[in-house]
Amino acid sequence: MIIPPRKLASSQDVTPETLFWNRRRLIRAAAAAGLVPLAERAQADALRLAGKANFAGDEELTPWKTVTGYNNFYEFGTGKEDPAERSAQFRPLPWTLTIDGEVHKPQTVDVGALLARPLEQRIYRFRCVEAWSMVVPWDGLPLRDLLKRAEPTAHARYVAFETVLRPEEMPGQRTGILDWPYREGLRLDEAMHELTFLALGVYGKPLPNQNGAPIRLVVPWKYGFKSIKSIVRIRLVREQPPTTWNMRAPREYGFYANVNPDVDHPRWSQKTERRLGDFFRRPTLPFNGYAEQVAGLYKGMDLRKQF
Repeated sequence: MIIPPRKLASSQDVTPETLFWNRRRLIRAAAAAGLVPLAERAQADALRLAGKANFAGDEELTPWKTVTGYNNFYEFGTGKEDPAERSAQFRPLPWTLTIDGEVHKPQTVDVGALLARPLEQRIYRFRCVEAWSMVVPWDGLPLRDLLKRAEPTAHARYVAFETVLRPEEMPGQRTGILDWPYREGLRLDEAMHELTFLALGVYGKPLPNQNGAPIRLVVPWKYGFKSIKSIVRIRLVREQPPTTWNMRAPREYGFYANVNPDVDHPRWSQKTERRLGDFFRRPTLPFNGYAEQVAGLYKGMDLRKQF
């Protein structure tokens, strides 16, 4: 989980459920007739394209405005609106991504070239959980595609990730709230799983700055802080790498960060979550609902201790 939001929507700010569902139906119909703005048409297009890699079933997509306006990205500030309001000066292109460490073929990846891939090949639709949850039509590619190109050695057991360090463009990095640059990590088998991917866009558009442009990690069965943004380096290593929130507060943020409703955060329960746009809270699902796909990765582990 992430530190509680500084400002949460009140019940008065939330659209009633009946109006919400009616609005979604109207948007789809209007989009087909070319009667809605581009952002809403992108949502309808994403609904059509997402079927190829839809890991969220029939769940309703979270609106574009919410996905791009309510974020955790401490490099731009600790408030949920700060990333959208304070990231305009960030330059996401040109951008290269280094893959090195325990690999036979170190790589320098041109992220602009990845963005040029056909959109139909790169649509994913996932549930994502932080201190809230949303359903997002990400546009990306499996992380394992890039890792296989680099050919991990027999000694590679973990994958370490690092965010860009640009305090002149990222005002949050000029504070001491975290040890910059932001770092995260996965076990190699987690990184190679089909659900683990690198997002390049959302709703059919390149990632906005506030969402981690130009390339971010998404691990949908883990809490949101694992999905590191604006990545510049991926390093394969032998030992479990240090990660930012685990270093900052090890009692509260474990290395694995799997969504587990049976393990409470020391300061709050994780048994329920709030889907943005919904009035009522809902039960949190083990592994965020992806247990069938990923539970086998943790066979024999005590997930209360290895949290």
